[in-house]
Amino acid sequence: MNNKINSKIAGIFLSTLALQSNVALAEGAFSLTSGVDYSSGKYGQTQSTNITYVPFIAKYETDDTTLKLTVPWVKITGPGDVVGGSTPVVLGSSNRPTTTQSGLGDIVFGATQTVARFGETNPLTLDLTGKIKFSTASASKSLGTGKNDYTVEADAYKPLNKAVTLFGGVGYKLLGDPTGINLNNVWFGSAGLSYRINPATSAGFMADIRQATMSTSQPLRETTIFISHKFNAHYKLQSYLTHGYSNASTDWGGGIMLGWMY
Repeated sequence: MNNKINSKIAGIFLSTLALQSNVALAEGAFSLTSGVDYSSGKYGQTQSTNITYVPFIAKYETDDTTLKLTVPWVKITGPGDVVGGSTPVVLGSSNRPTTTQSGLGDIVFGATQTVARFGETNPLTLDLTGKIKFSTASASKSLGTGKNDYTVEADAYKPLNKAVTLFGGVGYKLLGDPTGINLNNVWFGSAGLSYRINPATSAGFMADIRQATMSTSQPLRETTIFISHKFNAHYKLQSYLTHGYSNASTDWGGGIMLGWMY
């Protein structure tokens, strides 16, 4: 099953919604997803940074394996000290004037493998994921760090009954250091639940945490509520709202994503 597009846009909750869809994937399925994510926050600075993130996601998945490629467009309005897409990285603090830059974001490739299932009815499922964030976003335009990142993570899913699924995960990210800046490699984790309202609609809640990326910043702490609706076997609409609880977090954010499977 699919893991994260990132900690906000898809989070583990999108994997849970896919897990609840009961679609047979033994022969493989290909899907395309796109939408828009918007976030705003000060991230411990005096000026706000507003980020619009538009990903184009191609995914191939079977019952046990998922391959995913994300090619995003990003627009950032701010002083240039917060970069990235839907999971921003704070590079420092300055009093530079606010500017707007846009262009290609960092391309991400991920591979997920289901490594174990425990139980016959409502099994506990364990996934392992590896991801590479390629530094395709322009560092000179403050759209990215200009360095590759590498991530490994483990996720678990446990349906309690036909309606409720618990999920959680933990991972470690190696952050590439921009010129003159030392970023911390960080542990991160998330947990939540998804509730199936009816066969076509699910909703839920998740919480995200991440260690501070710099010694002068705070850890990330965010919560997200989400809802997903399947129009038919091929189309699914997902939307969410996010709120942060630390200086390193998004103040408010949200998005909407439309997926097409065939």
